[in-house]
Amino acid sequence: MQTGWAAEHGESPESAAAQGFCTHWFAVYTCSHHEKRVALHLAGRQIESFLPLYAARHRWRNRCEAVVELPLFPNYVFVRMASRERVRILEVPGVLSLVGFGRRPTPLPDLEIEALRSGLGRRKIEPHPYLVIGERVRIKAGAMMGMEGVLVRKKNNFRMVLALDVIMQSVAVEVDADDLEPAQIAPYRTVLPGRPGQPFAQTRQCAPR
Repeated sequence: MQTGWAAEHGESPESAAAQGFCTHWFAVYTCSHHEKRVALHLAGRQIESFLPLYAARHRWRNRCEAVVELPLFPNYVFVRMASRERVRILEVPGVLSLVGFGRRPTPLPDLEIEALRSGLGRRKIEPHPYLVIGERVRIKAGAMMGMEGVLVRKKNNFRMVLALDVIMQSVAVEVDADDLEPAQIAPYRTVLPGRPGQPFAQTRQCAPR
């Protein structure tokens, strides 16, 4: 007799168990300003992770300026794991939860993560307000080929806004107009009201930095 989540969704226990061993990318929600520390802890535990960073010019109170590397998605680190390994992730200092909807963490599309990994260092990428409506285009050449997003313009440059819907975050990637083509999908989508990326696990307090 099937019980639990598998029964509710019409899955056999064998199928549910098999899915528990498959690895996918997931978003980890961290304490504020703990992203780099969490990535180091994950590496020390031999857990594959990805923390996208971008260069930004920061001005200190003493008027000194410096270029610093900041998280592209504040409070988020990505990990590749099997869903059965979630306890190992939640035990990492600075981790608050795995992002998901309902009682299960939600995997991220491999294409989105791999495109970000390939594009970092090759294209100018920076944070951008999350968009849900707009004209969609697709990159047809280069390291980020196949990625789709919303086309915007900043001064004389074209940028494509890529949205990671699971965590409701966006980044703007500088692109050449010749590398773009219209995306063959509906230009509008609906986002249900509610809090984005509900934590999978009960949130715990951050330890002092």
